[in-house]
Formats: sequence, structure tokens, C-alpha cells
Amino acid sequence: MSKPNSNFIKLALVAAIVAIGVSLNWQSSFAASFIMQDLPPGKGVELANAKCVTCHEADLIMAQRLSKQGWTREVEKMIRWGASVNDAEKAVLVDYFSEHFAPRKAAPAVASTSADRGKLTFENKCLTCHEVDLIEQQRLGKPGWTREVEKMVRWGATVTDAEKEPLVEYLLKNYGPRPLMSKK
Repeated sequence: MSKPNSNFIKLALVAAIVAIGVSLNWQSSFAASFIMQDLPPGKGVELANAKCVTCHEADLIMAQRLSKQGWTREVEKMIRWGASVNDAEKAVLVDYFSEHFAPRKAAPAVASTSADRGKLTFENKCLTCHEVDLIEQQRLGKPGWTREVEKMVRWGATVTDAEKEPLVEYLLKNYGPRPLMSKK
């Protein structure tokens, strides 16, 4: 191989390696932008990123839809669990989360059967605060869903006594434990 061809091949090889590296970096940045979500801008976002997103992904925070009272309890729980947040920061975080991640407004509807009432309660009461994927991950039995619904009521969910049983039945039917895989 002649010297000019050797230098050309080396240069082409270096250019190809750089191009592949740039391409991989661009692809990973591009993919990460779809996977990772950022909290919406607003007064308190920097504090939320510094105090909350250090332990939690932003999408976990954004999946919750809580009232101001609910966000206050959630931030206080995180403080009890070790989050380093003072009273002034707590107020800023609660205001930010309450403004950006408040419960959604439910559409009024009428249900006839118990299954319909359970589904309606789920859509109008549960999905105003939570995303479906968070609920799908639970996979609880009837006692577990009963405890979960009662806990949510204690935390401020407006589920009446008449709505509890149809809701638990709906959750059990649609998000109950997965059957065990049989060995073949």
C-alpha cells in the first residue's frame, strides 16, 4: 500500500469512528428525551428537581394528581422518610405540585350495574389523581384493594361507602393478581 492511500484510509477510519460516536450519542440523547420527562416550568421547579427528582423520576411525580392537602401529606411523608426540606421549601413544593399536578375534573355519568358503578368510580375518582400504569402495577387481591381504597379515602379520596365495594370488585377483576405460570 502506498503512503498516500494509507493516510487516506486512516483518516477515513477516524472519520467513521467519530461519526459513529456522534450518531450513538445523538441517538441516546434522542431516546432519553422520550423516556425521561422533565417537570413543567414554574415557581418551585428548581427546588423540586433538587429535592425530589434526586430520588424519584419526574414521571412518578407527574403521575400523581393530588389536592393541596394531598400534596402536603405527600411532602411531609417524604420529610419523615429523610428528605431534607425546610418549612419554607415545603410550602414552595406543595404550591408547585398543587398547581401543576392537581386532580383532573371528572365527567358526570350514571351507571346501572355494580360493574359499571365500579368502573365509573375508578374513572371519576381514581384516575383524577393517578395514571393507569401506577394502578396496573399493584396487582392486589381483594383484601389488598380494600386496604388501598380505604387508605385513599383516609388521604382524601371522595369515595362513598356505597362506591367502595363496586370499586374494589372492579379493581380486583381488572388489576388483580396475575395467575401463576404453570410448569410444563
